[in-house]
Amino acid sequence: MNKVLTKPSTFYRDMFRLALPIVFQNLITTAVGSADVIMLGWVSQTALSAGSLASQIMFILNLVYSGISSGIGMLAAQYWGKKDTKTIEKIMGIGMKISIIVSFLFFVLACFFPRLLMLIFTSEAELIRTGIPYLRIVGISYLFMSISQVYLCTMRSIERVMFATLTNGSALGLNIVLNAVFIFGWFGLPKMGIMGVALATTIARFVELTICLLDACWFQTIRFRPSLLFRHNKLLFQDFLQYSLPAFGNEVSWGVAFSMYSVIMGHLGNDVVAANAVAVVAKNLGTVVCFGIANAGTILLGKAIGAGHMEGVKEDASRFCKITLLSGIAGGILIFLLRPLFMNMADLSTTAQGYLRIMLYINMYSVIGQAMNSTVICGIFRSGGDSRWGFICDFIDMWFFAVPLGFISAFVLKLPPMWVYFLIYLDEFVKLPFVYRHYKSYKWLKNITRDFL
Repeated sequence: MNKVLTKPSTFYRDMFRLALPIVFQNLITTAVGSADVIMLGWVSQTALSAGSLASQIMFILNLVYSGISSGIGMLAAQYWGKKDTKTIEKIMGIGMKISIIVSFLFFVLACFFPRLLMLIFTSEAELIRTGIPYLRIVGISYLFMSISQVYLCTMRSIERVMFATLTNGSALGLNIVLNAVFIFGWFGLPKMGIMGVALATTIARFVELTICLLDACWFQTIRFRPSLLFRHNKLLFQDFLQYSLPAFGNEVSWGVAFSMYSVIMGHLGNDVVAANAVAVVAKNLGTVVCFGIANAGTILLGKAIGAGHMEGVKEDASRFCKITLLSGIAGGILIFLLRPLFMNMADLSTTAQGYLRIMLYINMYSVIGQAMNSTVICGIFRSGGDSRWGFICDFIDMWFFAVPLGFISAFVLKLPPMWVYFLIYLDEFVKLPFVYRHYKSYKWLKNITRDFL
């Protein structure tokens, strides 16, 4: 076994080189969400609430992409450590096929059965009526994302994080500009309201796909060709399923469970939904750094494992945990400092403002638990191909604790809305001791590559 240790100076340099562009990309993503909230909030509270609920479909689909990306990232990062680029191309092709199939299904549901989707999240007729045209337009963007998200994930796995960030950042920046143009009817265009958000998203995702396809024609180290979609490598496909399915299940089960929070909020009234839409933006802003660290951890640690530097991985994993704890504390402080901004982000009713104030205090400390769990489960564990343990942990925590507790407290005990919110956001701290125990066992530290060369 190679016991080469990573020097702290080299580690921090490489970590920041990878993490900072990802953090920047996450900030832009959060900015788009903030822009949607601000602009729709000034249209009407109904538009804000309907947009928040309808966007849960995109949230779930993004979790599917995240699961697929996790499978690609686990395998591609380790094969990148071995410099086996041909195998990475095949891994990208496998992920692309799955992504296209799933995205097409979401496209059909959003464009042809939008009322059914809205009924999942709310029973209020006005919110359903407002959300339907949004889904019919934004559903088209799912087809564009099915290719671009997998391509960008593969590029990040081989340390082309700057390209991925600039591509995604350009699309999201365009999204913000087009939001304002279409929502408020600038340059003589009609005011489209919530439909303007959907149209802006669809155009931005088309531009993102175009950039990816143009890059694929130029970049030769890892080449994307349509023929990759029709190739089949049995062993590699089995490996992809073995490591990506638990990650996919983890993301989807966590995401659907998190969407159940929106279902609960949606049935507690318009004021709770509107306040939660702003609170989600605050929480996303508080966790952008930790998610960047988690992604960087998967790439750096996976590459080191593929190259055989096992002892160095243990040292680097410990450093990732320390940095994550600090980033979580910083995220909570950031939410505290920006409370006045969040409180004035949308034209909320007095009741909704009261709810939002409490939600922000709860998110101030919950981001610390989310930061630690996300980095260790999605970054450190998955760098060694251990996605199964995180899936089991999150499934039990969300579906046997948080979701049942939320429904019972809201609809059986009929507790006040903010008590319900407080209880369901205890989930991160319930699983934290178990995550730490598994981390210290080092059972997650494995080389999962094969010799295809």
